[in-house]
Amino acid sequence: MKKFCVFLLIITLCSSFNFAQSKKAISILGDSYSTFEGYLQPDTNSIWYYTLPRHKTDVVSVRQTWWHQLIRENDYRLCVNNSFSGATICNTGYRKADYSDRSFITRMDELGCPDIIFIFGATNDCWAGAPLGEYKYEGWTKEDLYQFRPAMAYMLDHMIDRYPNVEIYFLLNSDLKEEFNESVRTICKYYNIDCIELYNIDKQSGHPSIKGMEQICDQIKRYCTK
Repeated sequence: MKKFCVFLLIITLCSSFNFAQSKKAISILGDSYSTFEGYLQPDTNSIWYYTLPRHKTDVVSVRQTWWHQLIRENDYRLCVNNSFSGATICNTGYRKADYSDRSFITRMDELGCPDIIFIFGATNDCWAGAPLGEYKYEGWTKEDLYQFRPAMAYMLDHMIDRYPNVEIYFLLNSDLKEEFNESVRTICKYYNIDCIELYNIDKQSGHPSIKGMEQICDQIKRYCTK
């Protein structure tokens, strides 16, 4: 009887493990819109959303973030959230500073082993006035990666190979300059990456409010189920 009970316990544990593993794992490569205190890897990444807000926002719980809502509502599990407040895709940041220590192209290899990746970027490239550069899909130089278009192409080109058989989605923020919107659309189309164009997102201090987070989650779900 004792052996039988041990056997049942092992079966139960294995079943629980397999069930957990069957849930699709989500990783996020993002900027401030996807941060929340205590949920970033690495935990040294700069944060915008806190339990006790340091900026004007009504988002005070991780459960209010777009990605936490998406995970809960779709029975996903979080793999890695590598988001960094203020980060640009390319290596040029605000006031033309060198952001190669935090850029998307620097962090793109650190997303674990997910089933789905959401890239939520280009906002800071636009706001910081990073140089657009030319469309370039091979032979990138170090200098190219300080310009938005070649850096964006380099990122997608690399991630397709780095994460084979992984669904990759690019989330395009609302209210960006059209030259950045068109650049994102063009490069995503070239690499056959789904670009989810967000619209009418409610914001406080330029960042999604509780309502805005809900809108982002809803628009992603709507896109993925159409």
